[in-house]
Formats: sequence, C-alpha cells, structure tokens
Amino acid sequence: MAPRVAPPMRVLPLALAAAIFSGVTAIFIYLSGISSYGSARLSEADLEALAALQGSFSKCVDANGLGLKAVSGKDYCRVVIQYPSDTVSNWTDPNTGEVEGLSFEFNLCEAVASWEQVRNSTTVLTKEYIGALPNGWEEYAWRRINKGVLLNNCQNRTLCMEKLSLVLPETSPYVPRQFGRCAVVGNSGDLLKTKFGDEIDSYDVVFRENGAPIQNYTEYVGTKSTFRLLNRGSAKALDKVVELDETKQEVLIVKTTIHDIMNKMIRELPITNPVYLMLGTSSSFGSSAKGTGLKALEFALSICDSVDMYGFTVDPGYKEWTRYFSEARKGHTPLHGRAYYQMMECLGLLKIHSPMRGDPGRVVKWLPSKDIIEASRVASERLLRRPGAGSDNPLRTCTRIRKREKGKAPNRSGLRDAAMKHLEYMKGATRYPLDRRAGGGYLCMINDR
Repeated sequence: MAPRVAPPMRVLPLALAAAIFSGVTAIFIYLSGISSYGSARLSEADLEALAALQGSFSKCVDANGLGLKAVSGKDYCRVVIQYPSDTVSNWTDPNTGEVEGLSFEFNLCEAVASWEQVRNSTTVLTKEYIGALPNGWEEYAWRRINKGVLLNNCQNRTLCMEKLSLVLPETSPYVPRQFGRCAVVGNSGDLLKTKFGDEIDSYDVVFRENGAPIQNYTEYVGTKSTFRLLNRGSAKALDKVVELDETKQEVLIVKTTIHDIMNKMIRELPITNPVYLMLGTSSSFGSSAKGTGLKALEFALSICDSVDMYGFTVDPGYKEWTRYFSEARKGHTPLHGRAYYQMMECLGLLKIHSPMRGDPGRVVKWLPSKDIIEASRVASERLLRRPGAGSDNPLRTCTRIRKREKGKAPNRSGLRDAAMKHLEYMKGATRYPLDRRAGGGYLCMINDR
C-alpha cells in the first residue's frame, strides 16, 4: 500500500507557523539588541555589524587573553570579560572595602565610537581651543588651568595668556597619524622579566610615564624617549624629570591641572624641553584602567598610525601593581585594568607585549577585520547619536587628520562661529551633552574651515 501523504492544507499552516515564529524570534532579538538605547533606529546591516563585532571580539579574547573569557552581554553592544574562578583578587576598594571582582562588563559600541574620536582628535590644549569656546577664557581657563589670586577668573585675557605662554601653544603641534609606529612603555616590574630594550628602540616614537628612569635599565626599557606623560606629582618635580632625559628634547605632556605657579617654575628652571597640557577626554572610559598609563595610550593613539604597549602588567599571576625601578605600589584596579587593555587589543587599537607575549611577530588571533570595525563604528555612532553619526568619512568635518609638514600649523578660521554652532547642535544630544567640565573636550567641538 502506498504511504499516506498529508493533505496540502495541513502542511501550509505548519509552514506559516514556523515562518511566523522565526519572524517573531528575529524581531525579539532585534528589540532586545537595542532595548538599552531608546528609540535609536538601526538598519539590518548595522545590527549585523554589531553582532559580527561581538562574535569576533569574544573569540579574540578567548584566543589571546591568557585565560580570560568573553561572553555576550544583554544586548549587541555589551560583553562580559571573565577571569578563571581560581584567580586571586587582592585589590580592595579603599572607600568600600570590597574586593575586586572577577568579571567586568564593557560596552563595545561606546568603546569603538569613543576611541575612533580619539584617533581623529587633538589631545593638546591650545589658545585656539580656549578662544573658540564660549566664555573660554573667563570660565574654562580659570577652572581648568590658570587659577591665581591676581587673575580674577581670567577676565584679563592678556594676563592669563602671558601666565600660560610656555605651556599653551596657539595651535596644536601634533595632528592625528603624524607619526608611524609608536611604543608606549609603562612602569610595570614585569619589564625586568624580558629584555625589550632593543625592540623598544626600533619604534619611530616612544612614550614614557612620570619619573620612570632609563639609565641602568636600558636593556629592559630601551634608550629612546620622545614623549613623557606627567601626573600632578611628577609635574611639580620638573627639575627631577628633565634630568632623566640626556638629550633635553623629550616632550613633556602634563595630564592634570596646572596653575600660574607652574609657569613660574618652568621659567625659573633651566628647561629646554617643550611642555604642553593634555586636553584629552574627561571620563569617557570610566574608572577602568584609569591613570597615566591609559592617558599615555590615549595620547599615542591620537597621533600615531599604530601603537604597541610594554610594561603594563597584563599577564596572569600577579597580585598587585609593581614598578621596575622601585618597590611595589598599589592604587589602581589591576584585574579591571588588565581586562580593559585586552579589550583594546581585541578592538585593534594596540598590540600587547609582555613576558608571556614576548614574540615580536605574535599575531593577534581572531582580531575583528577592518571592515567589521568600520561597520560597527558607523552603527555605534548612530546608536549613540554622536555628531556626524554614520559618516563614511568619520569626523572629517571637525578634525584634521591628514599629515602635514613638520613645524607647520594647520590654518583655521571662523572658530568661534563654529564652536557656537556646535554647542547648539550638542544641546539636542541630551545623552552626550557638550562636556565643559575641567579636563574634558575634543577638538571635534570646533569645526575646521
């Protein structure tokens, strides 16, 4: 007997039900993927880009994180980086007394969009920048850099500019992609485990931090030093810092507030090194990995084609921060910091070098492709409603990224009008208002003409 065949009218409802279920599932995934971002509208291509970034990123962390694992979070943007359960966490929050955890959530969309902005922005504070801000000298300069009893909130602009003349150039001396291969050297005691000296000296530009010495450690940290990032304590000891550089050409970048007394000290000391203030970001990157190390990476990413990092204590097994030239020192969240730097590597921002990653030819496995990074950057800017979101030519309307001849400053005009227009534009972006707090801001707030 021939087998019985189901009537066509019964097959059709089953197929229709399956199609409806599939469609509802897709809609649910779509809605859950953007639920945290209000009414932002993304195309199917945007969502595919974010999903591809999340997938490649997780594989990259698993393959390169030396025990770290990355799992998808509650939407397309979020991932959680986890440490093995047997990891020892010794850092305790001095305010709450809580021990640092073993898992950390990161927002890839905000990271991609924010770091792309850094890569197309200047991070040196200039007279031009302050002058272009509404009430820049009366408000911003007073709060940010130039407090003094006789300055009267910088209403006397000429006096304020005179006080800051040695640390505040008219226009930025550095532009994005101005330098090629760059190395940022931290202060970790791990540097004494591997002789990276010759390798570090092979870079076009080398960044160092605070009072880290070179002499007596050259086989581990190299001899070249182009830029040195300084925190408040190091900036107050400029006479000691400049002695670390025998060439007297090392550029000193002060990452914190500076007062008119600082300019007086610079005038009185025999300093020939250029000294600038770092504009940089405010709190875009949260509390993770904060400190001079992250600021050095930020500065390098703003002016270099590629960035490699050394001496950041990013291998498993350590229990506290160490320094190669002095006793151990606590202060930052070590596990959170290590996870954040691994995130940066797996977003293609930098390459990590460490005792356990000492092969200079090491390839970062499962690194998201440039196409995925670019597509996810476009989607992230739309999602976060950043200025110029989704442009194929990111930030070109508000920054200058082309290389220029050394010593030639970019020509700009109409800065105050552009700043005012941008301020009005940013008032509509309630999620990301114009940051005019101390230390915040990008050149992106000022449109080039």
